[in-house]
Amino acid sequence: MTDPKDRDPEGRITTEVREHLLLIGIDRPEKFNGFTPQMFHQLGAAYRRLEDDPALRVGVLFAHGKHFTAGLDLPKFAATMREGKPLIPNGGIDPFSLSAPYRSKPVVSAVKGICYTAGIELMLATEIVVAAEATRFSQLEVGRGVMAVGGATVRMTERAGWGNAMKVLLTGCEFGPEEALRFNFVQEVVPAGRELERALELAAEIARQAPLAVQATLNNVRRALLQGAGAAIADFVPVMQELALTEDAAEGVRSFQEKRPPVYRGR
Repeated sequence: MTDPKDRDPEGRITTEVREHLLLIGIDRPEKFNGFTPQMFHQLGAAYRRLEDDPALRVGVLFAHGKHFTAGLDLPKFAATMREGKPLIPNGGIDPFSLSAPYRSKPVVSAVKGICYTAGIELMLATEIVVAAEATRFSQLEVGRGVMAVGGATVRMTERAGWGNAMKVLLTGCEFGPEEALRFNFVQEVVPAGRELERALELAAEIARQAPLAVQATLNNVRRALLQGAGAAIADFVPVMQELALTEDAAEGVRSFQEKRPPVYRGR
């Protein structure tokens, strides 16, 4: 573990490859993993790496230390906010999945401890969220004189309904993992200390599926959300035809006939 004296005060994002998984770690524990501009730049670059490397199939977003993140280190973002500059520079992929280019590969997130503001929005932008028991959530921007702009106003309403979203967004109240589960903000709640392990299990299960089919499924769901059901339905036949011509589709048929697990190569 890096000695605290040797840590970059601006924090960092770590990456680690485990077979077909890219582990992406938020690493500024001495500041409750509060995000700096540098960390957002590095996070965008990590998501770009996930997208561009054909050997990587699933990302796992997690945090070093006791907490997921307390959100933005606001003093370090004040000028960026006033000037209306993007958090992610050109070349990176938006971790909030609010602007193109979008990820075509899924991300599973593991949250724990404090998960405030941008932390909630980062997890809501991933495909599956595993939360540790006693995780504390709060979308408290209105108490700081700003508005949540990382997707919470849209995604919370989609998942939890108008009243539940307004309760969270307009009061900045703190809530726990069971309420987050009821609101569909998280998909599983596990004992503290097992959240990353469970996220890795889910990511590995996804990675065992046919990569091109996983990416097509994710892209179709996103198209439905952004462009409506009609646009997603219009893609059914051409996408299925394209997938049916892949080596992985042939492997899927062979493995079924031979009664063995398939070995997919993303081709």
